[in-house]
Amino acid sequence: MWFRQLTLLAPNHTKQRGIDLIKIDSDKPLVDQGPFDCVLHKLYGEEWRNQLRQYVVSNPSSVVIDFPDAIERLHNRISMLDVVSEIDEVEDDVTSSFGVPKQVVVYEPEKLKVEDDETASFEGLKFPVIAKPLVADGSAKSHKMLLIFSTEGFDELKTPTVLQEFVNHGGMIFKVYVVGKYVKCVKRKSLPDIDEEKLESLHGSLSFSQISNLTSDERNDDKYYKMMDTEDAAMPPMSLITNMASGLRKAMKLHLFNFDVIRDTKVGNRYLVIDINYFPGYAKMPGYESVLTDFFWDVLNKKEARSFNCDKELMKLVGNNGGYGDDTECPDVSSA
Repeated sequence: MWFRQLTLLAPNHTKQRGIDLIKIDSDKPLVDQGPFDCVLHKLYGEEWRNQLRQYVVSNPSSVVIDFPDAIERLHNRISMLDVVSEIDEVEDDVTSSFGVPKQVVVYEPEKLKVEDDETASFEGLKFPVIAKPLVADGSAKSHKMLLIFSTEGFDELKTPTVLQEFVNHGGMIFKVYVVGKYVKCVKRKSLPDIDEEKLESLHGSLSFSQISNLTSDERNDDKYYKMMDTEDAAMPPMSLITNMASGLRKAMKLHLFNFDVIRDTKVGNRYLVIDINYFPGYAKMPGYESVLTDFFWDVLNKKEARSFNCDKELMKLVGNNGGYGDDTECPDVSSA
């Protein structure tokens, strides 16, 4: 799917810039293909890492986007959001702040077997909580989530699982797309808020597909979502969004990703990152054709690129002067 959205660029964009998109045959050794100016991929595992190393040794001028270990960090929902703590707050925006919802990971099934009738909290989290699989590898299984209102809802869970405190956010989510240094924020409809007065009467759990039935008959059958107008929701401060995007790019050492942000309605100026994805569906981003084409052009012209330093077995960003990028350190991958 990700390669398909790239090939759609060719007729009117990449071809005009002299860029050819060639699909790599994953059934053949990478070193036997090409040579390519840039290798863009979403493959993982030790075998693929070894293929990349072997390829760049034979083709030292080729650029690899992005490093497998950096991508795989996003396959774990705990390490995924831990990176947010590494971002500095926006100095010129004292009215807004950001973070992540409270969350815990449960590895042992026994911890989910709560015998008492306590429904107010669990492991320091207040109900309701969202239960998500720890692994976020893009599979259908990794997207199965539950909204849990009491300990009774733990009966259907399988460990390891991440429990994340649900935050009312006005039924709106902000999706931030990052392509190198380009940042685009768009609004999307999300889960409806949950009335605190009704929490005492809610027990067990609901899958995300059932949550629209929570609040009133008026919201059944997706009527709630059809009534919502995304234009009514104010966008987050752009200074905050760009700072978060830049901070995540530096901390994760990734070029192509998006992250989901919600606004805590209780605080109003508090924004929470709830998910980060590598190489998302850019076709949903306005103007994605020209944005990706410009990014590829910058990569090919060494304005922004990631490549192996074969002598030291390091990854580095290549700056305009051909040296290290001005905002990225070289991570040690000698043990990868």
